[in-house]
Amino acid sequence: MIDLTVAQIAEIVGGALADISPADAAQRRITGTVEFDSRAVGPGGLFLALPGARSDGHDYAAPAVAAGAVAVLAARPVGAPAIVVSPEPGDRRAGLLEHDADGSGAAVLAALAKLAKAVAAELVAGGLTIIGITGSSGKTSTKDLVAAVLDPLGEVVAPPGSFNNELGHPWTVLRAGRSTDYLVLEMSARHPGNIAELAAIAPPAIGVVLNVGTAHLGEFGTREAIARTKAELPQAVPQSGVVILNVDDPAVAAMADATAARVVRVSRGSAGGDVWADRVSLDELARPRFTMHAKGSEAEVRLGVFGDHQVSNALCAGAVALECGATVEQVAAALAGTGPVSRHRMQVTERADGVTVIDDAYNANPDSMHAGLQALAWIAHRPDEPRRSWAVLGEMAELGEDAIAEHDRIGRLAVRLDVSRLVVVGTGRSVSAMHHGAVMEGSWGAEAVNVADAGAALALLRAEVQPGDVVLVKASNAAGLGALADALAADHGGVCP
Repeated sequence: MIDLTVAQIAEIVGGALADISPADAAQRRITGTVEFDSRAVGPGGLFLALPGARSDGHDYAAPAVAAGAVAVLAARPVGAPAIVVSPEPGDRRAGLLEHDADGSGAAVLAALAKLAKAVAAELVAGGLTIIGITGSSGKTSTKDLVAAVLDPLGEVVAPPGSFNNELGHPWTVLRAGRSTDYLVLEMSARHPGNIAELAAIAPPAIGVVLNVGTAHLGEFGTREAIARTKAELPQAVPQSGVVILNVDDPAVAAMADATAARVVRVSRGSAGGDVWADRVSLDELARPRFTMHAKGSEAEVRLGVFGDHQVSNALCAGAVALECGATVEQVAAALAGTGPVSRHRMQVTERADGVTVIDDAYNANPDSMHAGLQALAWIAHRPDEPRRSWAVLGEMAELGEDAIAEHDRIGRLAVRLDVSRLVVVGTGRSVSAMHHGAVMEGSWGAEAVNVADAGAALALLRAEVQPGDVVLVKASNAAGLGALADALAADHGGVCP
């Protein structure tokens, strides 16, 4: 973050000083990072006191200061130098944090947003380029690819994992400093207006829309409502900026009419694409290869990430880099050197016993589940050496009234893709529908099982997986299958290829 005094931050966020004099606040400077985990605070930092499931950040103010925090951003005095903020009536952040009964978390988040907005404005005035990415699936993978292709061009700040909401978004903005050239941001939404609010904090010069799917369908109700919310990103990009659209998705292609910015169209075919791919193929681990075309040039691209769906993600990332001054050849070279970065997102591990583990356990919706199963099928169904395949699947969250039908479809898809064994993890109606769909589609018996939890699934896999098998682990993060994937991948000395 840029160097600011405690007094300057208090003025920006509209907070009152507590346990620190005005004179002292005008002298003490925040020179470190802003953190909401007291264990991550270092010298010169600012600590955010937020309520949590097991504890309240206000109770950790003293340890944070002892670790080097200059001050605390809090909703009440904490017995240490603090900037105290109050809840704002009607703040949409109220209720974002599960354990925020008194609105203290919302107050701190609102202040964090104000601070991030002020810092972003100053950095943009100094030459910072902000890139915003949204879509129903693929945001994190694309964010990692964008960071990789921009890295040769300058200093890049991008969020670790999926820091893409009212907390993670401004937190990431505040990682940028005066030497940062590019700030890459994911933008997620649970309600209409969320993306517009995030874009207002850090207005993007380049906006990327990947797709419109069914993630959060339970919150939005219809795919059309999801599309309108995703369109908030191109609407936020100014006329001087650029909007990059994956026009293979008709709902995304239609967003060209929703922006005043210049539009760059990305496609897996030449029709209508400014940046496009042909001659797409997959290697034995489903890593794509293709020819990338743009600006009258072309280059062969070999991705280090896994899955046919990554072609569109890589094209969008390449389009960003081209807008920032890279050549097609530079983009191809950067993409070739980029493997999976964020954990539990299409991480492929080869164990010493020949078992391949595909860890995509961080998140799931019908579109990404389809992509994961297709990658599993490709890796397992080698014509010269077919392998037994396992799909270990948990619940896809936030699908609303469509949850039963969508889970049923995924169970049936596993059969159609000739998956050898399906292990459905969980006890709810949705996962039961997934198991039932597979049984009905394939007249399956032992090929499909429904186990209660991740521990039971891991025990089953360790007992029955054989050398040479391929195992996909995928679910929404709340299902907790990440630890299962880690344990399974680590067995027999697994390593990423």
